[in-house]
Amino acid sequence: MKNLDNNLLRDIGTLSRAIHYMSDVENKRYGLKKGQFIFLTRICENPNISFIELSNMLKVDKTTTTKAVNKLIDLNYVKKETDKQDRRAYNLIATEEGKKLYDEIIKQENKQIEICLEGFSSEEKELVLNFVNRISRNVDSEWMKIKSNKK
Repeated sequence: MKNLDNNLLRDIGTLSRAIHYMSDVENKRYGLKKGQFIFLTRICENPNISFIELSNMLKVDKTTTTKAVNKLIDLNYVKKETDKQDRRAYNLIATEEGKKLYDEIIKQENKQIEICLEGFSSEEKELVLNFVNRISRNVDSEWMKIKSNKK
């Protein structure tokens, strides 16, 4: 039986699930369900983003994006407007309520970053960030290849 080269992806997955769980517990009081906070943050940070752009940014399918965004619309955190160039498409914009919640979510994320990087020097923090960014770029290019071949 073949051995795993290292536990990198398992460890990243475990960290991601733990961090998302903590966020989900915090965000229940705002009516958000599992992982919906991620959609709100990206919409706030990218006003007028389309459903497709949001799906690609978060590496999820359009159905997942639609469900999450519709819930955010129902909760009055996001609104969708018809795109001026393509009347079949919609752009997503955070409401004032959504922008207030965004500020709370960012506070939570900053706290989680502190927890994750506790005991790290400034140089180590910079190295971690650089390594994670490089990993993300590698995965992003492969994800785009696979996604474009799937059509």
